[in-house]
Amino acid sequence: MADEFIKGLGVATVGGLGSMVIAGWYNTPTFAARQEPQLLAPDPTNVGAYGQFALVLKDALFWFALVGVLVFWVIVPAVHQLRSS
Repeated sequence: MADEFIKGLGVATVGGLGSMVIAGWYNTPTFAARQEPQLLAPDPTNVGAYGQFALVLKDALFWFALVGVLVFWVIVPAVHQLRSS
């Protein structure tokens, strides 16, 4: 079961950090303002093709982290438990 834990941790690390880095680039209007949310601001609308790709990648990495952790920490151990009983 340790291998499933480390796989889930790796997925959470890669997906979470990747998503937060891209959100820091595109969803943080300024670091000085205290009233504006950092990393949670709406997506910018005036970005080029690479910016659109980055925003799609940000969402994909976020969902990769959530689903990957769920799979490796909940579903795979549950399937192993059901098979062994």
